[in-house]
Amino acid sequence: MNGDDIRAAAEQAVAFLEPLADRDWSAPLPDLDFTVASVVAHAANGLLWYSVDYTSGPDDAAFDVRVLSDAGPARLLASVRGAAALVAMAVDTLPGSQRGFHPMGAADASGFAGMSCDEILVHTRDAGTGLGAEFRPDPALAGRVLARLFPWYEPVPDPWTALLHANGRIDLPGHQRPPQKWQWHCAPLADWDGTVPPAFVPPSPA
Repeated sequence: MNGDDIRAAAEQAVAFLEPLADRDWSAPLPDLDFTVASVVAHAANGLLWYSVDYTSGPDDAAFDVRVLSDAGPARLLASVRGAAALVAMAVDTLPGSQRGFHPMGAADASGFAGMSCDEILVHTRDAGTGLGAEFRPDPALAGRVLARLFPWYEPVPDPWTALLHANGRIDLPGHQRPPQKWQWHCAPLADWDGTVPPAFVPPSPA
């Protein structure tokens, strides 16, 4: 995955949320400790952190960055676009050997691209639930995120549904929902030893 994937995810998110800007962004989200506004701010904030973490190297840096959740829909969406552009530039321009800090593993460019897309896509879906609208991104993009961050999942006909399951958002028939402490594989894929985390019962191919 690369910066183009991040930019595509951001554009899909903004295109979905912009027409919903006149709805109640203070609405709480089911099963999450967020409102619509705060979950969009959270997604943008994650992207800012990824840009800082990747450019700073594998040690945890001492930055404190945040997006203002009370800024209003237009400014929040501008923040998503801007933060996505920053992390996309870092992913596309830093050397291939660069690693950045993340608690789940020192991530490479594709790891940060995958995490950035996951933040954007999943939290846009979360925002949609609070606004009474269903978000469905490009399935090919969802499939690339699933393959990069959750390599233990087998290919499935609907990668977006599988990605939501992997992030603990939905149940799948016959498969347990991962607990809140689910995990990504954001380190280089070459470092994955083939072990499936015990928390995951991956969906079987149709």
